[in-house]
Amino acid sequence: MEKKRISLAELDELKNQFKHNGLHTVCQSAKCPNIGECFKNKTATFMILGDICSRNCAFCATQHGTPLPIDLQEPQKLADTIKKLKLNYVVITSVTRDDLDDCGATHFKTVVNTLKKEIPHLKIELLVPDFKGITENLDIVLSTKFEVFGHNIETVPSLYKFRKQADYGRSLKVLEYAKKKGFITKTGIMLGLGESKEELLKLFDDIKKINCDILTVGQYIKPQKNNVDIIKEYSQEEFDYFKQKAMETGIKICISGRYIRSSYFADKSYNNLQNKIGLKVLM
Repeated sequence: MEKKRISLAELDELKNQFKHNGLHTVCQSAKCPNIGECFKNKTATFMILGDICSRNCAFCATQHGTPLPIDLQEPQKLADTIKKLKLNYVVITSVTRDDLDDCGATHFKTVVNTLKKEIPHLKIELLVPDFKGITENLDIVLSTKFEVFGHNIETVPSLYKFRKQADYGRSLKVLEYAKKKGFITKTGIMLGLGESKEELLKLFDDIKKINCDILTVGQYIKPQKNNVDIIKEYSQEEFDYFKQKAMETGIKICISGRYIRSSYFADKSYNNLQNKIGLKVLM
């Protein structure tokens, strides 16, 4: 299927709108390869809590260092922008904020509550950091009403040397906790960092054991020269193979391909899941 194209003028217009409102999108900060396609459809993944991460994963293009103070006007700015763009489904993510007492959980809650109040029909998917695995922080976020709880595992345990401040087991527990609270859960991984087939199959089993609903699998693409190198470029046939293996474990929805990212066509993944489990799709 041919991807929709966006002109440079249209892309600049949207970027300027985000900049004018002091908003950040992971589409820009993480140098997502799908930015033109998604912006053409006037969809975006908004990144709250600034654009400076308190961690420094070796594969990530997001700035790292000392984050700036929280913009308390950000929830309303988001609501105004989303209304202007007439969006029906948004993904809200953030940099990791280990510098904050609650790791940013309260701000996530405020954002969700504001968006639901201002735009009642809006479907919201969260893509959150691990909040240090602290239950109290997770409870703050999970006390709100939204459609999908996402947290990316990113890679297999042996490659967590590239994200030393994270923990594979902790990420699984975060997803498992949200699932036990009744939320649809979603995670994403990258291929190409040096993982083995056996490690990936074990990862799929781990994801199934915690009843995670949606999995995205994409190719790691080195965003900047100082990021970790690509070890392997996967073919679409290989992506199809791993999708099949993931589905065979019982994972309900798996999207797999070179340019797949966790937020790519998030609304379609949600709707497909609703159809698969027999629930009414609300548009």
